[in-house]
Order: sequence, then C-alpha cells, then structure tokens
Amino acid sequence: MLKIGKAITNHKNIILIVFILLLIPCGIGYVNTKINYDVLSYLPDTLETVKGQDIMVNEFGSGAFSMIVVENMSKKDTAALEKEIEGIDHVEKVLWYDDFLDTSIPEEFLPKRIKNALFNKNSTMMVALFDDTSSSDNTMDAITDIREAVGKKAFIGGMSAVVTDIKAIVESEMIIYIGIAVLLTLIILIIVMDSFATPFIFMINIGFAVVYNMGTNMFLKDVSYITEALAAIMQLACTMDYSIFLLDSYKDYKKTYEGDKKRAMAHAIANTFTAVSASSLTTIAGFAALLVMTFQLGGNMGVVMIKGVAIGVITCVTVLPTLILSLDGIIEKTTHKDFVGSMDKISHFIVKYRYVFLVIFMILLVPAVYGNNHLKSYYDIAKSLPADLPSAIANDKLEEDFNMNTMHVVLLKGDFSKRDKYKLVKDMEKVKGVNYVLGLSSLIGPNVPDEMIPELASDVLKTDNYEMMLISSDYPAATDIMDGQVNELDRIIKSYSKSSSIIGEAPLMTDLARVSERDNTLVDIISIVAIFLIILFTFKSISLPIILVSVIELAICTNMAIPYYMNNEVAFIASIFIGTIQLGSTVDYAILMTSYYHKNRAVKLMNKKESVIKAHSDSMSSILTSGMCFFGATFGVAMYSNIDMIKQICMLLARGAVISMIMVICLLPAMLWILDPIIVRTSLDIRKAVIGKKLDKIVKKGVKEA
Repeated sequence: MLKIGKAITNHKNIILIVFILLLIPCGIGYVNTKINYDVLSYLPDTLETVKGQDIMVNEFGSGAFSMIVVENMSKKDTAALEKEIEGIDHVEKVLWYDDFLDTSIPEEFLPKRIKNALFNKNSTMMVALFDDTSSSDNTMDAITDIREAVGKKAFIGGMSAVVTDIKAIVESEMIIYIGIAVLLTLIILIIVMDSFATPFIFMINIGFAVVYNMGTNMFLKDVSYITEALAAIMQLACTMDYSIFLLDSYKDYKKTYEGDKKRAMAHAIANTFTAVSASSLTTIAGFAALLVMTFQLGGNMGVVMIKGVAIGVITCVTVLPTLILSLDGIIEKTTHKDFVGSMDKISHFIVKYRYVFLVIFMILLVPAVYGNNHLKSYYDIAKSLPADLPSAIANDKLEEDFNMNTMHVVLLKGDFSKRDKYKLVKDMEKVKGVNYVLGLSSLIGPNVPDEMIPELASDVLKTDNYEMMLISSDYPAATDIMDGQVNELDRIIKSYSKSSSIIGEAPLMTDLARVSERDNTLVDIISIVAIFLIILFTFKSISLPIILVSVIELAICTNMAIPYYMNNEVAFIASIFIGTIQLGSTVDYAILMTSYYHKNRAVKLMNKKESVIKAHSDSMSSILTSGMCFFGATFGVAMYSNIDMIKQICMLLARGAVISMIMVICLLPAMLWILDPIIVRTSLDIRKAVIGKKLDKIVKKGVKEA
C-alpha cells in the first residue's frame, strides 16, 4: 500500500482532476435516480396481497384507487366534476352515483348500503381508479392534477394521496437535511480540531464520496425515499472518522519525515488504509445484515450504505490526501489553540471510579432490556406525516362523514352462483367493524338478471376471470383490531374460494407487520454474529467480542427503552434499522479503546492497571470526537424533519451515538479491568505475551540466584 500512497502523492493533481471529472456523471446519476415513495412496494412479491396488485392492473386496468369527498355541491355539478376528473391522464374511471342510477332519480331509490356509502348530509363520495400502481409516477401525477382541478371543492384520500404528500415533503426537505447535518458537524469539528480549515476540507472530501455514492444509485431499480433522505447523512456520520485518522497519521509522520510532506502523506495513506479498512468492516457488517430482510427496503438501504462506506474509504486515501497536501499551508495558517483541552483528568476520574460506573450500568441493565423488549412499533405510513397534509385532512373527512377509515378490495375468482356471492357479501358484512360491502351482488341482489346490471358498474367491477368487491372498514389500518378483521375476512373469502383474496392498504400493512417481526429478529442475530466474528479475528480472542458486543447491545437496549418509558411508539423500520446500524457504527468506539488495551498488554507488556489507564486516556478524545460528529450529523435532521419515520430514525441514531459513546468511555474500562484475567486466558496474543513475560522473570530470577 506504501507504493500506492507514493503514487497518489506524486500525482496528486492528476488524481484530483480525475475525481473532479467523475463528479459530472455521478451528479447526473444522482439527479436521475428513481425515488420510490411507497415503502409497501418493498414487500416480497410472493405475498398474496402483493400479487393482488398485479391482478388489479392486469384484469381491471387499475392498480390503485383514491376516495374523493365532495362537499356542498349539487348532483349536476358533482357529475360534471366526475367527468372532469375522468378526463385527467391515468384516471381509469371514477365510480359515483350516476354509475348506478341516473342523477335525475332521487338517491332514496338506491339500496340503503349504497346510499350510506355515497351520501352523508351535504357530502358525497366518489372513488377514482387509476391505471397504474399506488406509488407510480403516473398515479402521483394524476393525484396532483386532480387536486389542481378540484381546488377546495373536494378532498382526496387513500394511500396514493399519502404517497403523493410524502413525495412533496421529501423533495422540499432533502437539501435542508444535508445542510443541517453539514452545518452541525462543521461546528463540532471546528471545536475539536486544531485548525479552522480542516473541517471544511473534510466536508469537501465527504461531499465527493456522497455524490459518487448517490450517483451510482442510478444503476439500482430505485431508491426508497427513506434511503435517499438518510444515506448522505449516515455516510457523513459513519465515515468522518476516516478523515480524522488520516490527518492525525499525517501529522505524526510529518514529525518523523520533517520537511518531506509527500513522504509523510504516503506513509499516512498506507497506515490509514490498513486501519480504516479493518474499522469499516464492522460498519459494513451492520449494513450487510439488512440485506437478509424479506422486506426489501432493508436491502435497498443496505446496498446503498455498504457502497457509501466503501467509497468513503476510497476517497479518504485518494481525494483527501490530495486536498490536504494542496491546502497544507492554509491548514497551518488557520491553526488555533485547543478549545477542548486535555482529557487526562477526566479519564483518570472515570477509571478511578470504575466500580461506581459498573454498578450504575448494572442497575440500568434490567429496565433497559425490559423497555427494549416491550417497545411497540407502528406500521401506519400515514401516521408518520403531519396532520395538516391534504391526504390527512381527506382521510379525516372520510372518517367523519362516511365512518370510513380504510377500504379493502376483494378479488373474487371462480364460478359462483349469484346466491353464493350474495351470501358471501352477507357473511363479510357480519364481521365486526365492516360498514358495507360494495359489489355487483350487493348492488342488485341474488334474483336480478344480468341484463339488469348497470353497464358501467359491470365493466368496472367484473372481468372474465375476476369480480371485484369493495369493503368499507370502520377500523384504522395497521392496528391489532384491523389485523383481526383482515384475518377474519380472509378466512371467510377462502372458505368460498381458495384462489380469491383480500388486498389493499390494510392487508398489506398486516403482512408488513408479520414480515417485519421476522426480519427484526433475523437482522439482530446476523449483525451480532458477523461483528462478533470480525472482532474475534481482529483480536484473536473469544472473550473480547463478547465484552465489546455486550457493551454496545446494552447501549442499544437503553436507547430503544427510552421511547417505551416515554410511552411512545416507534416506526417499525426504525426498530429494525437502529439495532444493526448502532451496533455496526458505534462498536468502533469500543474496538478503538480495546485495540490500545490489546497493544499495551500484548506488545508493550504493560500490566492490567497500566494497560487500561493508558488505553482509556489515548482513546477518549477520539471516541468523543467520533460520537459527537455522529450526533451532530443526525440530531439536527431529527429536529427539523416533518416525516416521523425519518425524524425517529435520526433521533435514535443521534441518541444511540451518545449512549454508545458514554457506555464505552464509562463502562468498558471497568469490564476490561475486572475481566482481565479471563481476557488473558482467552486471547491468543495477550496470553503469549503474559506467559512470555512470566518466563522472562523466572529466567532472570534464576540467573540472579545462580
């Protein structure tokens, strides 16, 4: 690696020009990457609810629908509005009163369930069917066009409207997220670094890495809006250490090779690449654990962040050295006094009162684990959005005026007699929380001939292979009571036809809850095992991986227990992501301190006391810097974001970084001290060194006696 380091320093201008030119295609890729705003679309294709979406498109020419509430408008004007909406691109059909009866006929002639479904005092409801899926660009464009067409005359609810609002928020806030993260991290770096210029150089380097990472996302099918919003922030938080390590190494080698900056940087590059490559493995392992998720949003985030960490390592040993060498004069001119000062007194205090800290954390263990294990998650996507959004207002109108929280779709397949279909409708209407079932059977009854069926209604609700029914539910999606209703409806439908199914927002969220619970456990196990093995091979020790992972797992439990004791629910994706990301990203703090301890014990042959005290004082400043940079990159976004999922993930990451930092600084030295005899026996290099030291003493004693 030293040869590569020399090549980089000798050709720094060429390398910098090449990397600047690479920004152009990556910037184009960044802008043109497809963003997916519907997290439900990442459910596995094998689920019946997901397959049902394709059936809707293939059979009925519609993969999504929205409920539209119209207030204070005559039937004639409402009919005109219906036709206007039907004329909008990608609106397949709008179902309303005039599809069943002529508008001149009083609504009292409608069956009671149809009347209640479509009318309430001065409000009426229509259903817009779209020719694409709920999260497609076509459907979102159609929602936007409908809103522009209807103005304040109507309210548009449903999942497609929610996804459209998510897109609007993300597009308006994305740049601000990055700006806040950069600003707060810069402030922290200016305080902890000894030059005003170096924080800005670090940010330029990470800016290169972010553009490369986000630009290469163009080669993926799409990127979730959650990944798009968080990737740059997490890349900044997770890879800042690499820049600090290179600069510190360069400063050390400048003293060794005084007057030869290129040689100093070449050695710094070689040293940094070795150290950072090993350090990045745990971070990569944390993100790699997300790849095993059945819910493919995890894989989406995992791929982007693995790529981001790897690119961060590459730019750290290529772009950053060229920037530092080119701007070394400015760095030296902007050097300032150390604002933080020595940490030695604090370090000695912590080590001195190690048993006090150990007792405190042992007391914390039980409530932390209990709170973590009993924390509840929510799965309702709309719940993560502000209450004043158009979709939220429309959904409130649907509940208030039509007693509707959710709409299910039944895809009925098979040969049914009219009487059986009518009986199925009646059975489904008996399920608790079901307001009504709309289908041909409920419209006409079992004894009406086919030729009496309204042509428009028949065209929309029936094909050669399937018949569609709509179920209005009084229960909100993603709740236990709704899960029970969906399961009961599915049981009834399957009792009539095994090949029929219930689909829609609520059934998808029921499946999401099942899939996420499995994924959560699997991701935690894989991340722990992977990082355990990395630490095991790094230190050639059985005990050290257990100690280090235990410290960070306690930090994770403490972090996740806080919302439980605050009586808050967390977004389901936050509960899955945080465990593995916090473990992979902050176990480096523990590894750094342990590496000093390991070196002191195995190489410098220090005793237990000297090893722990020296390791703690040498690593404390770096751990504080790393933890505070991670906190700065995520905390501001958590305070600003209007999307609760992003807000919660960032807040948990920010708080998790601080808690992990505190655990490592205050708890780990106590564990290394107390468990030193076990560590010596179970760590190959330390065991050899300690045995060798004892043998030397015995030999020296024997020689002296002789």
